[in-house]
Amino acid sequence: MASNSMDIDFKEYQLRCQLRGHEDDARGICICGNAGIATSSRDRTVRFWTLDESQKRDYTMSKILLGHTSFVGPLAWIPPNDDFPEGGIMSGGMDTLILVWNLTTGEKVHTLKGHKLQVTGIALDGSDVVSSSVDCTLRRWRGNQQVEEWEAHKAAIQAVIKLPSGELVTGSSDMTLKLWNGKSCIHTFQGHADTVRGVAIMPNLGILSASHDGSIRLWALSGELLMEMVGHTSIVYSVDAHASGLIVSASEDCSAKIWKDGICVQSIEHPGCVWDAKFLENGDIVTACSDGIVRIWTIDHERTADTVELDSFASQISQYKLSRKRVGGLKLEELPGLDSLKTPGSSDGQTKVVREGDNGVAYAWNMREQKWDKIGEVVDGPDDNMKSSALNGVQYDHVFDVDIGDGEPIRKLPYNRSENPCDVADKWLLNENLPLSYRQQIVEFILQNTGQKDFTPDPLFRDPYTGSNAYVPGAPSKFPDASSSEPSYKHIPKRGMLAFDTAQFDGILKKMSEFNSSLLSDPEKKHLSLSDSDMSRFNAIVKILKDTSHYHSSRFADVDVALMLKVLKTWPVAVLFPVIDVVRMIVLHPDGAAKLMQHVKDQDDIVIEVIKKVTASPPLPANLLTCLRAVTNLFKNTCYYEWLLNHRAEVLDALSCCCSSSNKNVQMSYATLILNYAVLLIEKKDEEGQSQVLSAALEMAEGETVDSDSRFRAMVAIGSLMLEGLVRRVALDFDVLTIAKTAKASKEAKIAEIGADIELVAKQS
Repeated sequence: MASNSMDIDFKEYQLRCQLRGHEDDARGICICGNAGIATSSRDRTVRFWTLDESQKRDYTMSKILLGHTSFVGPLAWIPPNDDFPEGGIMSGGMDTLILVWNLTTGEKVHTLKGHKLQVTGIALDGSDVVSSSVDCTLRRWRGNQQVEEWEAHKAAIQAVIKLPSGELVTGSSDMTLKLWNGKSCIHTFQGHADTVRGVAIMPNLGILSASHDGSIRLWALSGELLMEMVGHTSIVYSVDAHASGLIVSASEDCSAKIWKDGICVQSIEHPGCVWDAKFLENGDIVTACSDGIVRIWTIDHERTADTVELDSFASQISQYKLSRKRVGGLKLEELPGLDSLKTPGSSDGQTKVVREGDNGVAYAWNMREQKWDKIGEVVDGPDDNMKSSALNGVQYDHVFDVDIGDGEPIRKLPYNRSENPCDVADKWLLNENLPLSYRQQIVEFILQNTGQKDFTPDPLFRDPYTGSNAYVPGAPSKFPDASSSEPSYKHIPKRGMLAFDTAQFDGILKKMSEFNSSLLSDPEKKHLSLSDSDMSRFNAIVKILKDTSHYHSSRFADVDVALMLKVLKTWPVAVLFPVIDVVRMIVLHPDGAAKLMQHVKDQDDIVIEVIKKVTASPPLPANLLTCLRAVTNLFKNTCYYEWLLNHRAEVLDALSCCCSSSNKNVQMSYATLILNYAVLLIEKKDEEGQSQVLSAALEMAEGETVDSDSRFRAMVAIGSLMLEGLVRRVALDFDVLTIAKTAKASKEAKIAEIGADIELVAKQS
């Protein structure tokens, strides 16, 4: 624990105890009078901790409150009353809900539903409750009913508190605080250079604010700036004050800082980002950390932790620092030791980085003298990607994930630095049964991802398949130069639209005819069945769709399209999916897309009707899958752009249930829809639309059960929206950095890479 002994009277805070239980970041803290402490977490739970009566130092977990479906943030304490004899807790979540809990039973007693986006603050105002949200509104609740709602800022609201004098104070991503008397704003406090993330009361003086600009400010209620506290090196998430005049702040820079008279008197290091910090009445401090542990700190020697606990904390800190130390893009702890230099190198000049103490040192193999020559200490530069990877038990310098798109599976491409990229591309395309027309892309992909800016093909090289010379990439300027100031991204921004353009047509027709027979044999549904001539029309439609080489000239008969629409409208929902699958392919045909367009502009919009049908509960995975893919394919034709923009909110709201689907194909299709929407909305500079798509993509990136391909596409959408869209700041307010950090630690290369891309774009000012 570092400290500045600026103040003779100031006693250092020491660790008192560690509250273990949360399975993910501890996010929020609420001091519940003398009853205990409530904490919220990314693990979707609220936990209630009470003082261990036997030794009066530790706290033990007495309740776990389960009910939120995503991470939980703000908390509020309801002091004991007739309804809550032992008090109650209110919690707000990313799931847009405020839940009210009875501490006597640990049960959820009310759900306050109304906010459109994440709930960020909860304040008790007499018997009313006031809540703030990223949806820019404040809402007032009375007796569990919403009684008022108003747009309090033009950007996300991050916090709300109630002053002893009765007014409300809000902090927002618009960089201001506002003071409210009822629904009227009395004053706007301007001065922060970035989002105002936390607000608190400074007893008898005014209001404290914590900001993404790294500072804490103290304001008089008149709006006058009384003091600015600067010392944190990153976002300050929260601030709190004690009756003694001390202030504590919590930051992304992994510290909680204690301030007295505007000066930092102590900085308490943590093994992770500190999300929240609050004072207990006795002056002890509670902190919530991204390692999931809630810690209490004290200046009272009687309550200080024993040496075992203090040593355990010291080792958590040093482990954490070590895990953060990187050498040439590699984690220090993953480097081999000096022993590895006993193994001879395989080629002259081959380099190896080994760990010596707390540093990485590079050696090069000297073929002539058969020894490793020391080059020197490696300093951390851009990620050099020198890790070796394995595929099918063979070690390679690199194993890349290649996404061909078009709904194809991700494929593995192994590569060693000593190989000619052209040879590798050709062999790989043959093995994977892919067209050689992809060759140029694959060669560029290998060069970009291995940092070979100055690759020159061997002039004697003859392409074994075409007999001509190898493809030569254009000027080296195409590839990101390590020294250039422009950041280089691997996966963003996304260009172009993805589509699902392969179909099992015979399977589709077989399923339709099977369903048709079952309708025929049911007296009540017989009238819905198709005649033989109708079925043969569907065969004709499929024949046109199969013949892709004539797409530019083939046409559908109006009667065929009319028949298909009739089936979509009349067949029972359980048997719709093969018909929707035909629509999915028709929208990729120029004439089919144009003819269907006529029925989308009308009052009875067939696409919206189908979406409503298939998402009505309980939805069938096969219906969701075909519907998602059909809507995704609309993006391949610009004539649908206006429709997609006008119906964005409706389409995404209806299909949002797909995020939590347990079916991997449904997840993947939903992620692809989100990614296509991101590309379109960036092009159209539609900020409101980008916010909705960002929110959907973040939910997907956070999902516990989302498979990696779907998560990857959702994260490409997030990164692209941050890089080229208008919602970078909104993403930062949504803790996108935490998602990026989690992704960077993934064992899957592409997830780690897109995590790094997002972190990089977050750091660009």
